[in-house]
Amino acid sequence: MSVRRLDPVQPESFAFSAENMAWAKKTIGNYPVGKQASAVIALLWRAQEQNAGWLSKPAMEYVGQMLDMAFIRVYEVATFYTMFQLSPVGRKAHIQVCGTTPCMLRGAEDLKKVCQRKIHHDPHHVSADGNFSWEEAECLGACVNAPMVQIWKDTYEDLTPESFEKLLDDLVAGRSVKPGPQNGRQLSAPEGGPTSLNDKSLYNGNRTFKRVEAPPPPPAPPAAAAPVAAPVAVAAAPAPKAPAKKVVAKKTAPAKTPAKKKR
Repeated sequence: MSVRRLDPVQPESFAFSAENMAWAKKTIGNYPVGKQASAVIALLWRAQEQNAGWLSKPAMEYVGQMLDMAFIRVYEVATFYTMFQLSPVGRKAHIQVCGTTPCMLRGAEDLKKVCQRKIHHDPHHVSADGNFSWEEAECLGACVNAPMVQIWKDTYEDLTPESFEKLLDDLVAGRSVKPGPQNGRQLSAPEGGPTSLNDKSLYNGNRTFKRVEAPPPPPAPPAAAAPVAAPVAVAAAPAPKAPAKKVVAKKTAPAKTPAKKKR
């Protein structure tokens, strides 16, 4: 991953086309008043599409003014996401080659060599004819279909050096290209077709299933009558005791000591 900085050469101004302006106003209206900054990614992406595939500083300032955001806030978003290109890119395609572990193990290095040979030895450089540019990107979310590349908003998967070169030649010639796996398999299904539930004799060729409703539960049995308890004899309460008499101790006079005889 390279350090993301604004391109030193910038256009003087930027403004949405009438069609994109109408779209931008509708998009901003999807958010409550005071929360319009939530539309910044969508507006930056539309600005990049209009500006030949890259995002200029005037475009960031323009979007910031529409959303009442400081430029630095818009700049933070634009430099964080690698989906935004901060320098001019190829007219036909800017190619992001996934170089994370699954793609690397499945041949991403060979795809990078194709880019170096057909576009430029170093990433973030436009080819001599101006048609292509490329860079290495972090995981692009198609690990099952490694190796893969992303071109604009589409992914092209299950590539080999030969199929990748053909893809680039088709883009130059203006031939239609189909996103997704390039080896014929369906999405992320196993290569060679389904491997289970493919015996038609099990369902006579008809994969339409009828819902079977569960039978209703049986009614609950009637509750049994509670048994009548036998009467319990109640013991008579004991008679109250007479209050005890208080015993008062009699006071006795202190014993007299014998008087001493006079000498």
